[in-house]
Amino acid sequence: MRKKFDVIVVGGGLTGVCAAIAAARQNQKVLLIEQEGALGGAPVNCLVTPFMPFHTKLNGVDTRLNQGLVQELLDNLEQLAGDYKDRVRSNCPSFNEEHLKIVLDRMCKKAKVTVLFHAMLCKSQVKDEHITAITVACSGQLLRFKAKTFIDATGDADLAYMAGCPIQLGRESDNRCQPMTLCFRVVNVDTVNWDRDGIQKLYKELQAKGKIKNPRENVLMFFVPHEHVVHFNSTRVIKHNPVDPLELSKAEAIAREQMLELFNMLKKNFVAFKDATLFNSGISIGVRESRMIIGKHVLNEQELKDCTKFEDRICAGNYDIDIHSPDGSGTSHYYFKDGEYYTIPYRCLIPQKVNNLLVAGRCISSTHEAQASYRIMPIVSALGQAAGVAAGVANNADIDVADADYKVIQEELLKAGAFIG
Repeated sequence: MRKKFDVIVVGGGLTGVCAAIAAARQNQKVLLIEQEGALGGAPVNCLVTPFMPFHTKLNGVDTRLNQGLVQELLDNLEQLAGDYKDRVRSNCPSFNEEHLKIVLDRMCKKAKVTVLFHAMLCKSQVKDEHITAITVACSGQLLRFKAKTFIDATGDADLAYMAGCPIQLGRESDNRCQPMTLCFRVVNVDTVNWDRDGIQKLYKELQAKGKIKNPRENVLMFFVPHEHVVHFNSTRVIKHNPVDPLELSKAEAIAREQMLELFNMLKKNFVAFKDATLFNSGISIGVRESRMIIGKHVLNEQELKDCTKFEDRICAGNYDIDIHSPDGSGTSHYYFKDGEYYTIPYRCLIPQKVNNLLVAGRCISSTHEAQASYRIMPIVSALGQAAGVAAGVANNADIDVADADYKVIQEELLKAGAFIG
């Protein structure tokens, strides 16, 4: 097996896949490392769905703010979608996770990205502010790989943390993170004659009596591209550190108890759920927030609200500042008006102390509040594409990514169909 690459991407979620493909299209030899057995990350492993809205009206035209590889991904999903094509085309696209796995496999194969599954990052080697090699564990072996440039798409900034880059965990005041959520699905539901309002009312009544232990303020439900199936994004585990192995393990078990508690409430009290079955849950709990790097620029809430157009911008977004309380019940929102959007500067992807590393996804350099907006799947995918393009631009110029010319990166992103604002 090849042990040296031009670019190594750690993390095979949507961010990492987009980074790997974008780098490969810059004529780089790319290795994509994923700890599970399929690409996709949160939507595949944690059942996170759908794509949250990422569009606005610009000059009277409804425009997706994340295009490029995000649009290619949706186009490829639509080809497999069959009778649910309209859901893929919507402003809040939903999908079949098995289709998503296949689409991502095919896209990586077409781009000639080398994919390594079942590989867990366990060590990085740093010299003179450069990562020289990383070690991964898989199948009882330790494998060591070298590259000129590395991209951390782990979501938890694992590689940046191992390499000694400065890190911020969660909220600046106390390091608490947004709650973790285990998504799950219930089948055999009468999705025509069901009582949404009644579910919310009974849930709150039972919660007030102490019979519902879940601190979330309501029941969040979605339809997915399957008949008689309801998707729940309603468990809420608070005050647990998602990058502390023992606390994360406890959170998984707590979330499963909350899942069963909610299912039993529905089956016992609502006719629409009388024949229902608890079908499946994510193989991992969903993590909204954990580590974020402290990079060349720390993106903050006011910059988002001001709809800042940074000179070195590499992607755009306008999802609301959606903060699920780290302390318990409640979710706060700040919604952007139609036609408004912010941008994210390239400097937010550049960590301190390591010059050949980029960080992409929900763990870029920002405050707790700003992260609550850009953490959604379309935006982190666009961040991945930007990181991959930047890695190729830097390598082709034989310089570090920390010194790459953002104007060239922007030109290449626009050529690739991305929207940068």
